[in-house]
Amino acid sequence: MDTLELIKLAGQGDKKARDLLVTENIGLVWSIVRRFANRGHELDDLFQIGSIGLIKAIDKFDTTFEVKFSTYAVPMITGEIKRFLRDDGMIKVSRSLKETANKVRITREILNNKLGREPTLEEISKEIDIDTEDIVMALESNAEVESLYKTIYQGDGNAIYLIDKLEQSKDESENMIDKFALKEIIASLEPKDQDIIRLRYFCDKTQTDIAKELGISQVQVSRLEKKILKTMREKLV
Repeated sequence: MDTLELIKLAGQGDKKARDLLVTENIGLVWSIVRRFANRGHELDDLFQIGSIGLIKAIDKFDTTFEVKFSTYAVPMITGEIKRFLRDDGMIKVSRSLKETANKVRITREILNNKLGREPTLEEISKEIDIDTEDIVMALESNAEVESLYKTIYQGDGNAIYLIDKLEQSKDESENMIDKFALKEIIASLEPKDQDIIRLRYFCDKTQTDIAKELGISQVQVSRLEKKILKTMREKLV
């Protein structure tokens, strides 16, 4: 049975099909997880986070996308891990508290997907066999103390935020994955939509130029562009 058939069955509530999809894509999760080595977290923990991204990809994938499932799943898995690392907090706390907080986050996501709702504190406590008081303490100690959008400088009418001072880095492998996913999504568009994106973003044409070339109005081009970008965003995110 191929991947698309399994995804259709999983979408219909077939748990065996869903579990099989997860099993078949474990290698994909690990290949992404290894890129986040030496970030202060155990790879097993990141694997569980990545697996949550994989499950979300299975649940949200639309077979009409005309995109390979792996292409859709990669940014979902990567995004889940990045969000986890981003939200990990700025306070340095004891390793035991950090491990408890990480375990709570992972368990919460797993139970959320399993139950189809937000799990209660008691349910999380029972699942990981940790007292609710210890869970609360771990989460509070691991909370972020500064907003990334806190203004740290205001001058000439332009605010500089904390996030602007953080080093932004993106390795080549991430760029390759993003470009690959974008290429697949563009290829799945209708020919006319592909032309609009090509002319607008690869040939640097204005909406007026495109309107003349396609024989439609500038307003139509504007509406089509917004619609196409929305479609691409939904497929990519």
